[in-house]
Amino acid sequence: MPDIHAQSSAPPDRQAAPHFEPEQIREHLHHLDRRQWWLWSTTVAVILLLTLAVASFAFPALLNRDDATYSFYLNQAVRALVGLVLVFSVYLIYQQVQLSRLRLEVADQMHSLAKVETLASEVYKLAALDQLTGLYNRRSGEQRLAQEISRAQRHGRPLTVLLMDLDGLKQINDRHGHAAGDAVLKGFADRLQRAIRGSDLAVRLGGDEFMALLPECRAEEVKHVLGRLEGLEFEFDDEKMRLQYSRGWTDYAVGETPQELLKRADTALYENKRAGKRKMVTALQTPVAQSTI
Repeated sequence: MPDIHAQSSAPPDRQAAPHFEPEQIREHLHHLDRRQWWLWSTTVAVILLLTLAVASFAFPALLNRDDATYSFYLNQAVRALVGLVLVFSVYLIYQQVQLSRLRLEVADQMHSLAKVETLASEVYKLAALDQLTGLYNRRSGEQRLAQEISRAQRHGRPLTVLLMDLDGLKQINDRHGHAAGDAVLKGFADRLQRAIRGSDLAVRLGGDEFMALLPECRAEEVKHVLGRLEGLEFEFDDEKMRLQYSRGWTDYAVGETPQELLKRADTALYENKRAGKRKMVTALQTPVAQSTI
């Protein structure tokens, strides 16, 4: 098995969405809140001002008890009131238009931000995940392995690397076509994902090669993982197939590089192959040789 090499993943050719920083959107929302608060404050102030204006015009006439004077002051008060109402109505309409414009801008920015997040999620899937199986790809596996080794060094905790190689995938492709081979790969990947813990990582290295990173995993726990992968059967075009695979694992030794750790696990894998402990994928009706780990 070749060593793990980093692979570059390019995002799809898409039209770039407008970019808005979250801080910019929050600032616009704060500005909108300030404008709304200012509008309500102004409304209350104008109502009080109108009340005082009417009172200032009408109160002197009430003191004089002169009907003509009272009528004059009341007429002036009504005119002033109507004028102030008209001015304030224009101001309110202007402020409402401005608030509506700001709301539309914020809504557009939120929509653009959602598009950016969706695009980032798609790019992440293309860059980090294997498109066929949904497992992490070779590049992600290499990065995670380096992180787990660093963590094992800092905390003195065990780390196990498990390598797996499906037997007879080429024969499946030759006999049933690549669709059958893809079904086998997907089925094995799903079973592997269910066999490991949430803190572990399942990786498709490429082709029929898989890797599982098992931090803080004892030897007996590795055998539990392998036990959950026994008895793999798949059906394609009404024909059932039984899958066998080779495996090899090793624990991290202090001071090792990722390449050295993988090389030792790879050696264990090919020792398992040479020992004949696993047969290729065969039809279910074909007798299958049993083997032990």
